[in-house]
Amino acid sequence: MDNSLAVVYLSVLVVILTIAAVSVFRQIFKTRKIEGSFARLRKKLEKEKGTTQEYYELGSIYSDKKMYSQAILLFQKAIKAAQEEGEENIAPIYNGLGYIYFIQEQYDLAIRQYKEALKAKPDYVTGLNNLGHAYEKKKLTTQALQSYEEALKLAPNNPIAKRRAESLRRLVSA
Repeated sequence: MDNSLAVVYLSVLVVILTIAAVSVFRQIFKTRKIEGSFARLRKKLEKEKGTTQEYYELGSIYSDKKMYSQAILLFQKAIKAAQEEGEENIAPIYNGLGYIYFIQEQYDLAIRQYKEALKAKPDYVTGLNNLGHAYEKKKLTTQALQSYEEALKLAPNNPIAKRRAESLRRLVSA
């Protein structure tokens, strides 16, 4: 009886250690891939002009690293490159720029960028959710609710818009 209990404990321990090891190795490979892209893009963009995608990708990496001033410059370069290239899918770039301003609590600038994203792509649900969130931070409840409701028209099962709209409706009706 004691022997079988020890085997069960040992088996559970081996499973837990295996899961932990796999998780650690996955994180290491993910980090190495990001750092490789970071180094490659930085080196390339220091020497020559980049594409919209390259500026956007490097800007996103800087944003993830919380290096916001560098990210802002790269997103602005991505927008300029997109205009030069005639790139039509620029909503994510404006959204990324809005996110950086939002994180820095510059809500007016964030709102402006989210609106630009929506001008470029009116059915951009992520942009609508982010715009709603920025309006909430500025205590503009009516505009926030409108943004979330617009997002729900486009994506009725959107969990963020559903949750935030319900919360704001209760607030407005109270």
